[in-house]
Amino acid sequence: MTSLRPFSVALAAALLTTACAGTPVTTVASVTQPAVSVPAKAETVGELVEAYFDEALALNPTTATFIGDHRYDDRLENTASAAYDAATLDLDRRYLARARAIDPAPLAGQDRLTWDIFVRERERAIAAAAFPRRLLGFSQMGGAYESLALLGSGAGPQPFETVADYERWLERARQFPAWVDSVKDAMREGAAHGVTQPRVVMQKTLPQIAALAEPDLAKNIFMQPVRSFPDGIAAEDRKRLTAGFETLVRDMLVPSLSGLHDFVRDEYLPKARETVGWSALPDGKAWYAFMVEEMTTTRLSPDEIHALGLAEVARIRGEMEAVMREVGFKGDLTAFFKHVQEDPKFYYQRPEDLLAGYRELKARIDARLPTMFADFPKADYEVRAVEPFRAASAAGASYQGPSQDGKRPGIFYVNTFNLKAQPKFGMETLSLHEASPGHHFQVSIQQELTDLPRVRRFNFYVAYVEGWALYAESIGRELGMFTDPMQYYGRLSDEMLRAIRLVTDTGLHAKGWTREQAIQYFTDNSSMAESDVVAEVERYIVWPGQALGYKVGQLRISAMRRKAEQALGPRFDVKAFHSQVLRDGALPMDVLEAKIDRWIDSQRVAPKN
Repeated sequence: MTSLRPFSVALAAALLTTACAGTPVTTVASVTQPAVSVPAKAETVGELVEAYFDEALALNPTTATFIGDHRYDDRLENTASAAYDAATLDLDRRYLARARAIDPAPLAGQDRLTWDIFVRERERAIAAAAFPRRLLGFSQMGGAYESLALLGSGAGPQPFETVADYERWLERARQFPAWVDSVKDAMREGAAHGVTQPRVVMQKTLPQIAALAEPDLAKNIFMQPVRSFPDGIAAEDRKRLTAGFETLVRDMLVPSLSGLHDFVRDEYLPKARETVGWSALPDGKAWYAFMVEEMTTTRLSPDEIHALGLAEVARIRGEMEAVMREVGFKGDLTAFFKHVQEDPKFYYQRPEDLLAGYRELKARIDARLPTMFADFPKADYEVRAVEPFRAASAAGASYQGPSQDGKRPGIFYVNTFNLKAQPKFGMETLSLHEASPGHHFQVSIQQELTDLPRVRRFNFYVAYVEGWALYAESIGRELGMFTDPMQYYGRLSDEMLRAIRLVTDTGLHAKGWTREQAIQYFTDNSSMAESDVVAEVERYIVWPGQALGYKVGQLRISAMRRKAEQALGPRFDVKAFHSQVLRDGALPMDVLEAKIDRWIDSQRVAPKN
C-alpha cells in the first residue's frame, strides 16, 4: 500500500498492498499549506478531521489516487525531500493544536472515538519525526519508482480512460526526476551520519530499478498505456499522446532511473552498512522500541514478544507433528519439511494453473461466508499475478484494496515468480488471509463505512489489519475449509511463519542476530522455500516491527472472542462478534478491546432473539 504518512505513522509502509510498499512523490512547494492558527469559531470533531484529511490528500496526491480520489492525478509528492517532512510535521502540529482546542468531555459515541484516535495519531506522528527515516531513502521493499510503475502501467489505480487522464499522468510523471534528486541527497546525508540501509538488501534494488529503466521503448512498462488506448480516443490524440509518452520515457524516466541505479551501485553500496539490526543505527534501540509499539499498538517489549514467539513456535511444531502422523509420514519434522518442499505433487507447473486454482477457491470460500458473517463488502476482488517488474522481490501474495466507490475491485496478488514458493497446501489459508474474509473484508468494509469520517475509513494499524487477516485463517475449519489434512498443515505453516516473525524480528533488531541466524531459525522451523525465507528475513531487516503485528493482533482478537464466548455462553453470536470487530474500521488493540468489553456487557442484559 502507498504511504499515508500524515494520516498515521503506522501507514509508513502500507497502502500499495498489505505486504509491501514505497511511496511515490509535485514538488512540496505546490502543496505546502499556510500556517493556520486554532480557529476562532469552535469546530466540531467532524469538521476538524475532514479538513485534516483534505490537507493530507493535497500533501499526498498519490494516496488520493489509490483511494479513488482523482483530484490530484497530475501531482507527485516528493517524499524524499526535507521540505516534505517539514510540511508533514507542520500539518500534524497544527491539527493537534486544533484537536486539543475541542473539549473531549462532552463528546460521546463515534465523535469521542474519533477524537481519541485522531489525537493519538497526531502525537505518534510528531514523535516519529524524531527519527531520521527519510535518510534511509528506499529499500528492496519498494520506493517511489515501484509505485510510479504501478500507477503508470495502465493496470493500476491511475485512470487511463480519457485524453485528460493521459495528460494528467504525463504531468505527474514529469515530476519523478525531482524525487530521484532528493532521494540521492537524503541517502548521501544519511551515509554521512551513519544512517544507511544494509548493503545486503540494497543490492536487491538494482535489478528492480534496471527493469524499469528498460531503454527499448517497445518493452518499457511506462509505454503500456499507449499500447492499448481505449476506443474513445481519436487517432490524432493517440499519435500526439504516444509521442509525448516516448519523450517522457526516453528523455526523463529512463535517464533518471538509470542514474538512480548507478548511484546505488557505485556510490551508495560502498558506504552501506554491513550490519542488519536497527540497533546498529544511531539511537537505534529507542527507534526500534518505538516501531514495536507502533506496529503492535501494545506496550509489549521486544523481550516479551521474543518469548511469546518462542512459545508459539513450540506449540505449532506440536500440531505439525500431529498432521505428519495423520498423513502417515515416517520420519521427523525436519524430514517432513524436506518432503513437502521436494515432492512435485505439492506444486503447480504452470502459473496459469496456480491462478485458476485460486479463482476456483474464491468461489468455494464465498459460498461458505454467510455461515459466519452478517456484513459483506460491496466491492468484489479479483485474482491477479504480481507484475514481472517487482515479482523477484515481492511477497508471495498481497492485497490491494478497491477504490472507495467500489468501481475498481480489490486485487488479490499472487506471485508466480517461483512456483516452488507457492505450495498447493498453502492455498486455502492464503486465500482466507489475503482475500475473503481477511484483507478484502476488512479493508473494503472499512472504506464503505460512509458514516465515519475519511480519516477513520482509510486508517491503518498493522496489528488490527494483519491480526484480523490471521484471525480469518484461524476460523477456516469453522468455515468448512481445511478438510484435507495437508491444507490444515498449510494453515499451520502460515501460522508458524507469523510465530517465527516474533522471534526473528526481535532477534535481528534487539538481540544482535545476524541475517544468517535468522535464516537458519526459519529453515529449522518451517518448510518454506529458501527464496521465501530469504525474502522474509530481508523484509524484517528493512521494515522493523511490522511483522510483529500479525501474531500479536491475532492473539488479541482471538482472546477477545474467547472472553465473549465465556461471558455470554448461549447468547454468543459469532456473526455479531465479527460485525463488532469490523464495523468501526481499524482500531488500536486497546481501543478494540474496550469496545468488545462494552459489547459483552450490553449483550448480557439484552433480550435474546
